[in-house]
Parts: sequence; structure tokens; C-alpha cells
Amino acid sequence: MATRYDFPSDLLAGQEELHQVRAELAALLKRLPWSVEPLDGFSDDGGWRRVERPASPGWTPDEQAAVEKLRRREHELAVFVSTHRYWSELTGPDGVTARSHLKHAHEPPGNEDEPPPSTA
Repeated sequence: MATRYDFPSDLLAGQEELHQVRAELAALLKRLPWSVEPLDGFSDDGGWRRVERPASPGWTPDEQAAVEKLRRREHELAVFVSTHRYWSELTGPDGVTARSHLKHAHEPPGNEDEPPPSTA
């Protein structure tokens, strides 16, 4: 049977917000042009695969500010979660397993005999 961890509510909330901020940042970056600064498009077939990029109008100041705000919040949350006082209660492999379980604590319960899927 898998070990149950009694994560504090502030740690759970911090991890959940971290997931949300990362998802929001990924979605924003996917919508934005490939280059922050305006650049001409290019095509390069000299490498092991062809690389093509259309011309980029660059990011607006508002878009740059939105990305910076999300990156700053992501950093704050990552530091909060990784340095939370709860981790001082766990040692060795149990601490590693608990951190892995925390990343998936927001997911609906599944097969408890299986470890949570790895995240890269």
C-alpha cells in the first residue's frame, strides 16, 4: 500500500498554484511570436534538420510584462514549495517520494499501489 502524506494546506495550495501558473505561462508562450524582439524570418537547411521561422513582430511591452510577472510568480512558488518547513520532517528516500506525491496531490485518486507518474 502506498504511503499517505499529510501535507499542510499551505503547501498543497502553493503546489496547486504553481501548477496553474506554469500552465498559464506555457499557454501564453505558445501564443506569442517566437522572438521577443522583431526579427526577419529565416530558413536553414544546413543542419541535420531544416529549421524555418516566419518573421516575428516581437512582443509588445504588455506581453513582456505578462511573461515576466508569471515567471516571477513561478519562481516565488517554486522556492516556497521546495523550502517549506514540512520537508524538514522527512529524510532520505521518504522525502523524495513525498515530493513526487505532492506534485500529483491535485489529481483524482487512482491506483494507490502504483507510484505517481514521473514528471520531467
